[in-house]
Amino acid sequence: MSWRQLSPAIQAYTNLQIKNLAIKDDKPIDSFQAGVQKRLLITSLYDSKILQVPFIASGNVGLFYKPTADPIVPDMFLTLGICTSADYSQKINRCYIVAHRGKVPDVCIEFVSNRQGDELIVSRRSRQQGKKLSKKDIYAEIGVPYFVVLDSLRQIRGRKNMNKARLRIWKLSQGSYTELTPPTGINREGNWVWLEEVGLGLTLWFGEYEGGKPSWWLRWCDLDGQIILTGTEVMQNIR
Repeated sequence: MSWRQLSPAIQAYTNLQIKNLAIKDDKPIDSFQAGVQKRLLITSLYDSKILQVPFIASGNVGLFYKPTADPIVPDMFLTLGICTSADYSQKINRCYIVAHRGKVPDVCIEFVSNRQGDELIVSRRSRQQGKKLSKKDIYAEIGVPYFVVLDSLRQIRGRKNMNKARLRIWKLSQGSYTELTPPTGINREGNWVWLEEVGLGLTLWFGEYEGGKPSWWLRWCDLDGQIILTGTEVMQNIR
């Protein structure tokens, strides 16, 4: 359903909600590592032109999925079949409102930044603040087809959490997530998961990006597991 297909009453109510939206909070958003990881995933999609346009690849944008709930903020997300609006003077275009965009993202990715995150289970601190749902629970509830968690430093380990894995990926099936990665997750290069409805895969890559020390990164890949390069990487290979 598009924004113009909403009834006048719902549009008026949603316009009121948009007027009062807090689309940016006062808390630190990205670590340096998370910022580089987000740029790597986004840049490789736009540079490679591997996806049919239009699509939106972005991150740290408020995802408003119902009027009565606080937004969830994916570290990175991909939505196929729609594009961003050029007029950012309109507040409705500065965030991701599902009723306006007409669909939820196809892929939502979370980067683990510390041991207190709520990616898969609600932390003790969050429970004390009254939170009941993990990010995984929320993404399943709103119908996001693929959910991905990257813990490149292996910071969270419990069996109900990452279980020492660097990468775990789930696909929505009948309202709940089924894991596509093995129970031990993915921890090294050479393994990837194909996202059928997206037409891309995800894999781990160990290397240097943006001049930093070699590290573990999440990369898009093709059906053969070959990583999708950024434009800069293509030029470096040509040289």
